[in-house]
Amino acid sequence: MSQDTTDPSAEPNADPVAIARDLIRCRSVTPDEGGALTYLLRLLTDAGFDAEIVRFSEDGTDDVDNLYARIGSGGPHLTFAGHTDVVPAGEEGRWTHPPFAAEIAGDTLYGRGAVDMKGAVACFAAAVLDYLKTEGTPKGSISFLITGDEEGVSINGTRKLLAWAKERGERFDHALVGEPTNPNRLGDMIKIGRRGSLSGTITITGKQGHSAYPHLANNPTRGLEKVLHALYAEPLDSGTHEFDPSTLEVTSVDTGNPAFNVIPADVRLNFNSRFNNLHTAKSLQAVIETHVASALEGTGLTGRVDFVPNAAEAFLTEAGDIAALLSQTIEAETGRKPDYSTTGGTSDARYIKDYCPVIEFGLVGQTMHQVDENVAIADLKALTAIYRRFLTGYFERFGG
Repeated sequence: MSQDTTDPSAEPNADPVAIARDLIRCRSVTPDEGGALTYLLRLLTDAGFDAEIVRFSEDGTDDVDNLYARIGSGGPHLTFAGHTDVVPAGEEGRWTHPPFAAEIAGDTLYGRGAVDMKGAVACFAAAVLDYLKTEGTPKGSISFLITGDEEGVSINGTRKLLAWAKERGERFDHALVGEPTNPNRLGDMIKIGRRGSLSGTITITGKQGHSAYPHLANNPTRGLEKVLHALYAEPLDSGTHEFDPSTLEVTSVDTGNPAFNVIPADVRLNFNSRFNNLHTAKSLQAVIETHVASALEGTGLTGRVDFVPNAAEAFLTEAGDIAALLSQTIEAETGRKPDYSTTGGTSDARYIKDYCPVIEFGLVGQTMHQVDENVAIADLKALTAIYRRFLTGYFERFGG
């Protein structure tokens, strides 16, 4: 692995606020690295990590840089997974504080990625640096799996980084993902799984014609009501103990027809389903296709469903011991006992669960992706304290 040439006598900065500000100032809008991974590489190698930036490519996609860093040897091996890429800031003039200035106003740090999720990356880095300073090299291993492709198409990111690490002989015992899991207050929620996500386009095809002569055409929009009723009439399921009921929502309807006097040939419905582990992407695809076909039977209209590739599968992690340890740690630091949850969107935990048990815990997510995204300074310090206590507890419980 490559080594940074920074003066080794300089002690790495273990202040989560300073690290978060440095990361936010990097314009790492997906898929650009923007200097964020280079900064982490330097920070971690200065602390004794072996670290490397790995670039992955695929036809039709942007090249993406990713970081893998490890310190220690053997097990137990705890990996922290996250991302430094961020969504675009939008119109920067709408921000009260410039999105990449990392300004502090009062007790709040502003900037794109403050909570999603440069803040959590900074907190874990600060916690690890303090652990190494006070307790030395762990009796096991700590690693970082940091991608620049979580907010993008997620092709050249964590999935490939995990496969790359496995080929090099890396084995993980547990993983902690720093996504902003808390809805209201730090300590609210640990994610122990995620719903699946399936998207697609339903195309209803009729016969184009003049609107003054509808008897010579077959308007595909007449099939809309039938298809929508078929999709919405009955719930996909009633949920499980760990998961909410699965949902399907139509997100757009379009004929692509600008003319007022032309009956369109087609109408397209885009949809997204968030589904629990009562389904797989394949079984849910079959349900949707059956609904569409039965709804259009006898109408003279035809229907086709095109699914977006790489659907995310629902999963529930087998992480009882590590989730219990994290819950106890959170309660000790905050006084709050977190809920175990599978709510929300997808994350890169969907790839990691194929390699080891994975749980997620980070900052409060109320402002993620918004104008003036921000994090309370107190939350950065508290999350660092949680991660720091968790590191000690982890090696005490799982170490030899």
